Amino acid sequence: MIAVYSSFIKNKLFIDGDWCSSADEKTFAVMNPATGELIAQVADATPADATRAINAAARAQITWAEKTASERSRLLRCWFDLVMQNQESLAQLLTLEQGKPLAEARGEIAYGASYIEWFAEEAKRIYGDVIPPLANNQRILVTKQPVGVVATITPWNFPNAMLARKLAPALAAGCTVIAKPAAETPLSALALAQLALEAGIPAGVINIVPSSQAQAIGEVFTSNILVRKLSFTGSTAVGKKLIAQCAADVKRITLELGGNAPFIVFEDADLDAAVTGAIASKFRNAGQTCVCANRFYIHQSIYDAFCQKLTAAMQTLKLGNGFTDEVTIGPLISLRAKEKVQSFVDDAVQRGARIAYQAAIQTPFQTSAAESFAQGNFFPPALLVDVPQDARLVCEEIFGPVAGLIRFATEEQVIQLANASEYGLAAYVYTRDANRIKRLSEQLQTGMLGINTGLLSNAAAPFGGIKQSGWGREGSRYGLDDYLNIKYLCEAFS
Repeated sequence: MIAVYSSFIKNKLFIDGDWCSSADEKTFAVMNPATGELIAQVADATPADATRAINAAARAQITWAEKTASERSRLLRCWFDLVMQNQESLAQLLTLEQGKPLAEARGEIAYGASYIEWFAEEAKRIYGDVIPPLANNQRILVTKQPVGVVATITPWNFPNAMLARKLAPALAAGCTVIAKPAAETPLSALALAQLALEAGIPAGVINIVPSSQAQAIGEVFTSNILVRKLSFTGSTAVGKKLIAQCAADVKRITLELGGNAPFIVFEDADLDAAVTGAIASKFRNAGQTCVCANRFYIHQSIYDAFCQKLTAAMQTLKLGNGFTDEVTIGPLISLRAKEKVQSFVDDAVQRGARIAYQAAIQTPFQTSAAESFAQGNFFPPALLVDVPQDARLVCEEIFGPVAGLIRFATEEQVIQLANASEYGLAAYVYTRDANRIKRLSEQLQTGMLGINTGLLSNAAAPFGGIKQSGWGREGSRYGLDDYLNIKYLCEAFS
């Protein structure tokens, strides 16, 4: 493989169209999670830098909102074209800082770009209404306007796509943005900014402030009156704090928070399709996705058969550095993440679960100091059976390549078990019974439902959850709503 990502490694803040150091000129390290090697020292934004970025966005807001929808559309389309032209470079950079296999990274770049493409088109479809008045001498009009300056906070698991999914609708609606990417993976965000600049998107419309001071930057975002909306993807615990902070000046909020997706397989399901879906849903990005299958409810009559088929499929997974050919499972983001996943497994076993299968760490990981470090970040895919309902594997979001199987007997029972969670982001159901599909579609408490599929996210569909999984939707034609204010105009004639 020829390394083509080097020109995209930016280590400065991106504010008002310029690359700049932080106010105190401090930096933080970005490491390769597969090798432990230093990738770059990146400027560490301070609260003063965040304020400077907000002011730049506020200045740019007026002229950006005044651009016609077709002008914004053309700029977004140009940005999309540049992202896809540089897909390989961006994918390599993503694998370098996040660890996922290169094939998955290429897919993430295309997935993120699809939101830019989608909202480039939707920018031209922000329609209003004419409402029949109650009096003959009146006209009632409804128009839509951008909410204003938007602050975004994005996670490390999809550092390109999660930012693109927020930037694209904001820009399409006429909003300017300040973004704080995760400290583990800021380089993908900075690369997107570089391409936006090349696409001709004006200075100040996009501002990127990488920082190791997440809480301090978040407090600036939530307290500054110039910021009219916050969009956050991350944990429910942090989301709750941001809600409280945004209450002071009633900011608009979009939150995509934690998940605990049930994966339900009924006795009439196509087992091979269910296993394929389980592999795609559970083990993509080493299980580090918010919509990962988290709890596997398998009908008791097919439990053993499903377990055997899933074990066979898991045995084909290859653990390793994401740049290595045929690798399908990369490292977890950190040693702390690995220790957390191990604690979930230990808890389940202590409560009576059994490890039916776990891959082995291959000996090549021990051939160098760097690979010895990598062994600490890798978690071998594991399958646990007879997991009790009170295990942490069932109650909490795993964020790792561990599947826990639970038996169920009836449809009513599994619906109750699936809904027994504070989360409601995604769920998956495998059955061939059309009437059952209709019942489950109505009764499962979730924002998204995959029916006979383990993959459900795309730019045309509204992504988001209910309960403590968040507010609002991203993607689709509904994805613009959170970035727009509705204005009612009542015009009287003499």
